[in-house]
Amino acid sequence: PAGPVPEALRALRSSGLPLVLMADVCLCEYTTHGHCGILDGERIANDRSLARLADAAVAYAAAGADIVAPSAMLDGQVLALREALDQAGHGDTAIMAYASKHASALYGPFRDAAGSTPAFGDRRTYQMDPANGREAMRELMTDADQGADILMVKPAISSLDLLALARQRFDLPLAAYQVSGELAMLEAAAERGWIDRRRAGLELLTAIARAGADILITYLAADAARWLREENR
Repeated sequence: PAGPVPEALRALRSSGLPLVLMADVCLCEYTTHGHCGILDGERIANDRSLARLADAAVAYAAAGADIVAPSAMLDGQVLALREALDQAGHGDTAIMAYASKHASALYGPFRDAAGSTPAFGDRRTYQMDPANGREAMRELMTDADQGADILMVKPAISSLDLLALARQRFDLPLAAYQVSGELAMLEAAAERGWIDRRRAGLELLTAIARAGADILITYLAADAARWLREENR
């Protein structure tokens, strides 16, 4: 409860701003090894980690989070959070599940900035193989069955096919996360004068929305909001 995320949530909630507050729920930022859960040797201790993720989600909800977003990609994480939140009296706190999250090469800029690159190995034992679309659909279905209120695909541009399939199969709101590597490619090309940053940025976001996303999570959010306001004047 005294950690940086609950402190930030309380400050935002007390500000009076008309915000929906969302909090990512993972353990990687709080470990020396950079993996997303408690280790048993060099493997994730799944069930022990679920209990700590649930504790974090309850702390975030108590601090003012409207939505918690488990991103560790551990088996049963959505159900663990739902049960813990309900038992703690936070039944109205929604869960946005990182349901289809690939072990992607496109997270690099974020990991460098956050210092969250694993100290050994990688996250391919619990994040998904980008080539396995069938597993992605199973994960989306599992999280929906366990009580997720919103389903997410990540990264966005390399998951447009999965997003379109999910739109056909689920009535839940769908989110897509345009990750740091996707933005880095856009910024690098724009800096070299190869593309128009504004036009290309809006085109990429439009493609994500067209594929079925109701919610776009992107580092371009502030710029895109300004561009859209200017176009609609």
